[in-house]
Amino acid sequence: MKLWSLLGNSQKLDGGAMFGNAPRALWERWATPDEHNRIDLACRALLATPLAGKTVLFEAGIGAFFEPKMRERYGVVEPQHVLLDSLAAAGFGPDDIDVVVLSHLHFDHAGGVLRAWQDGEPPRLVFPNATYVVGREHFERAREPHPRDRASFIPELPALLENTGRLELVDGPHCRTLGDSVRFHYSNGHTPGLMLAEIAGPELVDGEPHGGVVFCADLIPGRPWVHVPITMGYDRNAELLIDEKKAFLADKLARNVHLFFTHDPGCALAQVVRDEKGRYGTAHEVAELQARALAA
Repeated sequence: MKLWSLLGNSQKLDGGAMFGNAPRALWERWATPDEHNRIDLACRALLATPLAGKTVLFEAGIGAFFEPKMRERYGVVEPQHVLLDSLAAAGFGPDDIDVVVLSHLHFDHAGGVLRAWQDGEPPRLVFPNATYVVGREHFERAREPHPRDRASFIPELPALLENTGRLELVDGPHCRTLGDSVRFHYSNGHTPGLMLAEIAGPELVDGEPHGGVVFCADLIPGRPWVHVPITMGYDRNAELLIDEKKAFLADKLARNVHLFFTHDPGCALAQVVRDEKGRYGTAHEVAELQARALAA
């Protein structure tokens, strides 16, 4: 099995919102803000093939579904559908994708499943053959969002996914489509039912897979957020998220599961480490993956 990191459309968002209650004097060491206090963010997807005999795309980034005014409001940098360009550069097209796994349905993680905006045209999906794997609890949130995060959802998307006849809702550690090849972890601190997909590693120790890769989504958007106290202003429950992150990182460290970051503009993959004071960090950082073997 080979892995690719695929860049989608990038964003610029307010640094204070991205780092929650961390003061600017701290967070600007990690991300340099522009004149509008915005920082650069990637929207990175992970492609794995063959995985359970399929070509699997983990997330799709923000895409280019916004009309121009909204694209500017939300800091989307490129007008074209960058994820499709990245897929093509890796030798794949939309028809080649068998499965799309979505950690959650906020637009910066799921918008890339929609075609680029066209004036007067309704939104349409761009992966015609894909089975869509989504957490059941979060899907219900997307259908009836809370006012606090209603603007983070694409209103038409749940129905579009259901109407394919290829939507699989998941509420356990595995799904029918991918079997034991992918293990799901769940988090509620950022949004209810956030689903973190772990590609099972090649080693088994006491029945537990070691050496895999986990898509961290918005539990850990990038390297700065590996530091346990750092959360986002967008998080639903920061204290809960911190508790979830501690348990998550301890597990991944113990099983040598590498972290895949969606929003870190400079790093796609890293190993979890912990120093003598118990503080988590990263090592063996990789900027991009190009047909990288899972065990490499």
